[in-house]
Amino acid sequence: MFSKATACTLALVISHAAWAEKTTLTVATFPDLDRASKAAAESFQKQYPQVELKIVSLQYADHHTAMTTALATGSGLPDVMAVDFRFIGKFAESGGLEDLNAAPYNAQALRSQFVKYTFAQATGSKGNLAAMPADIGPGTLLYRKDVADKAGVTEAELTKSWESYIEAGKKIKAKTGAYLLADAADIRDIVLRTGLKDGEGLYFDAQGKVLVDNPRFVRAFELGRAARQAGLDAKVSPWTNDWAAGFKQGRIASQMMGAWLTGHLKNWLAPDTKGLWRSAVLPSGQAGSYGGSFYAIPKKAAHKPEAWDFIRFMTTNKATQLNSLKVLDTFPALIEAQNDPVMDEPLAFLGGQPARKLWREIAAQVPATPVTKYDAMATDVIRDEFEKVVAEGKAIPAALADARALIERRARR
Repeated sequence: MFSKATACTLALVISHAAWAEKTTLTVATFPDLDRASKAAAESFQKQYPQVELKIVSLQYADHHTAMTTALATGSGLPDVMAVDFRFIGKFAESGGLEDLNAAPYNAQALRSQFVKYTFAQATGSKGNLAAMPADIGPGTLLYRKDVADKAGVTEAELTKSWESYIEAGKKIKAKTGAYLLADAADIRDIVLRTGLKDGEGLYFDAQGKVLVDNPRFVRAFELGRAARQAGLDAKVSPWTNDWAAGFKQGRIASQMMGAWLTGHLKNWLAPDTKGLWRSAVLPSGQAGSYGGSFYAIPKKAAHKPEAWDFIRFMTTNKATQLNSLKVLDTFPALIEAQNDPVMDEPLAFLGGQPARKLWREIAAQVPATPVTKYDAMATDVIRDEFEKVVAEGKAIPAALADARALIERRARR
């Protein structure tokens, strides 16, 4: 038997060894997604007591710039990297992230647990899964019911078709002075996604051919131009002071965006408008996705097993997903979380509407559209050409032809 002194010494050695083996896991993220990691930290560390979380948060643009540089240089990489939807295609093709479909992760076995389009968004051209989905943005039309009522406009008029939406906007403008929407580009962005099927790219086909001068884009440009010519948009960009003021003052009657905008409106954009908003399907019944968040593991991460534990905890754990819903008003990517009774609850900000049920239905209909590393570049080119159409009167065929030429040229570099 050990003496009392020897036993104490042994206990100290064991305690020191346990402390020494504790792993510091660095998670690089950005606002407001960082709140999800912070909210989950205590529960995670109870389940994984040998892991100490270090959450490093930079502003959205700074974070993605830093991660782009880190992947290019192979230095300054975290163990877990949060990635926004806009960057997932680029990062998936960077070659710097672990393929989560491969062993020991085998994430393909988890695919059926998530909304179908999320894995397509994070899959590279070689079939590599670059990241796991944490939250999604089912596309919805959020509209001011008080403004619509004052104008004698029904929800059916706002959603029946794009033409009906524009005509409703004319009635709203004539009877209330409010703009139908913030920016005519909002119409363009969702219409150009019309009719896509699973596996079809937004800007490029499977062979890399540029698609931006096809009928989808022509119609998107035409409808966006029609809204601008009718004076229905406030010509303000998202996340600006004028945009927020338009919501607070009832000068912008509707906004097409991800369901997560409801939380932003409630929490800081226009909290005093509680009860005045409603959520509906997008015009013409289009099912679309606005953004989403992912977690990835860099190939040069120091603690990959622990990183995978954290990612699974954030993405496949129902309680964690529902806690993120509570903390951030994000919409879970995990189907099990979507089927929780909390989804049936009325939302006071939306006048008691149980809107999460609608968002769940929309999410199930969104096509699984693959992304490429050139999507962000193509988006910028299309936006620039659209502005030339609505602001300078450039002909749509010429604008789309120029867009195609520029995208092809930049994609060849």
